[in-house]
Amino acid sequence: MSEATIVICEHCDAVYRRRPLAPGGLARCSRCQAPLYRNRPIDLDVMLALASAALIVLIVANVFPIVNLQVNNDDREATLWGAILATYDSGVGFVALLAALTVFFYPLLQLLLYLHVLLPLRVGMRGAAFNTSMHLLRAMQPWSMVEVFVLGVLVAVVKLAGMAEVTPKIGMWGFAVLTLLLTWLNSYDLHELWDIAEERCDGRA
Repeated sequence: MSEATIVICEHCDAVYRRRPLAPGGLARCSRCQAPLYRNRPIDLDVMLALASAALIVLIVANVFPIVNLQVNNDDREATLWGAILATYDSGVGFVALLAALTVFFYPLLQLLLYLHVLLPLRVGMRGAAFNTSMHLLRAMQPWSMVEVFVLGVLVAVVKLAGMAEVTPKIGMWGFAVLTLLLTWLNSYDLHELWDIAEERCDGRA
């Protein structure tokens, strides 16, 4: 049985053989009723466009300030890395490291892996270490938490609004767009990529 025909429930670890579904159909785990996979055809061009756009937006969001704070005519711009360094300097290095991993490094690696998988598939080939890349993509999906960061920034902005004039900057909008792009990209079933690799490629891994 190939890896593409096996489905493991991410919630209870039940193992199933993958079966064809009607268009738009959804398979659920019979043990815990969690979603297993959908029949949503993958368009490699769309996925490539999403991954490329998300990578550009990720860079923009990290280069430009997130918010501008004005207190008593004193303007200060806050960036992601400025906030991470300030957190580290305050003595909570673990929190700073976790923020850096989940908001920057994991999304960056995830997008690079998507491109590493999708670009060769687009021309009918498997990229180097295709199987490893696919397993990493599956494992990393729960650890990309850009949306949690955006929610945290919004909460902070609301709380600071009574003490300072807070103006969202390009970085904030970048993270908002990045959240939408990653959510869209991660909504695709990775098993479909396994199927495409088996159908179109020559079996190289």
